[in-house]
Amino acid sequence: MAKYAGGSWYPYSPSLPAAIVAVIVFTLLFGLHTFRLFSTRTWFCIPFVVGAAFEIIGFASRLYGHYVPSNKTVYIVQTLGVLLAPILFAASVYMFLGRIIRSTGFARLAIVRPNWLTKIFVGGDILCFLIQALGATMLVTADSKSKMDTGKAIVLVGLVLQIIIFGFFILVAIMFQVRLNKALRLGKTVNCVLDWSRYMYWLYAVSVVITLRNIYRVVEYEQGVTGYLMTNEWVIYVLDALPMAVVLGLTATWYLGHIEPAMEEQSDELQVLSSA
Repeated sequence: MAKYAGGSWYPYSPSLPAAIVAVIVFTLLFGLHTFRLFSTRTWFCIPFVVGAAFEIIGFASRLYGHYVPSNKTVYIVQTLGVLLAPILFAASVYMFLGRIIRSTGFARLAIVRPNWLTKIFVGGDILCFLIQALGATMLVTADSKSKMDTGKAIVLVGLVLQIIIFGFFILVAIMFQVRLNKALRLGKTVNCVLDWSRYMYWLYAVSVVITLRNIYRVVEYEQGVTGYLMTNEWVIYVLDALPMAVVLGLTATWYLGHIEPAMEEQSDELQVLSSA
């Protein structure tokens, strides 16, 4: 990847105040999630804590990059930290849906059963993480245009794949909720302490925010290093840092401890709904 004026890896002088605010915000959210994690032992939320740490490292590196804009290692660390954090958030989002489904006692209504849901989506998430990490590393360490193009293409593949996986995930969630609502209209009842409907809508909100951020990243990398999105610093804070802070804020309420699975409902009506 070519350097900019003065040997800087940035097309601008990284904003010190913006980086400081980002580090403070994500440090506070990291502290909140860490406290909630250990106080409730909700271990499926570990990726939220790790992702928040990635954000801190990423924006702390941007802060340091203000003073050493020609330091390649610092630039690589900030790129990877900010780019990869949302993939970790997505892992917990996928696992949360499985817990919601099991808590209702109507797991058979899901088009993907909870035990497979986590394996499929978290497995896809890990694949996206590896692809994007590989592509971003190749891009920022490239010493020729062909290598830059290859790195860019790999990052785009990872981002587009993540959007596709999230789209299918949202479809799975919507189909389950539609089928469960039909079952409730048939007189079935959900016997669980979890307010499943409210958390489903929160899950949708978080999923949409992460997806919109990923779309921004696709456009950014498609434009390339000379594009508007990559050459204007405000964009990364408004379209990446802010949405991810919102995601961490919303998901801080997901630490519910052990969610006891409800006894699975069995009936002819449910058999019909599950095959619809």
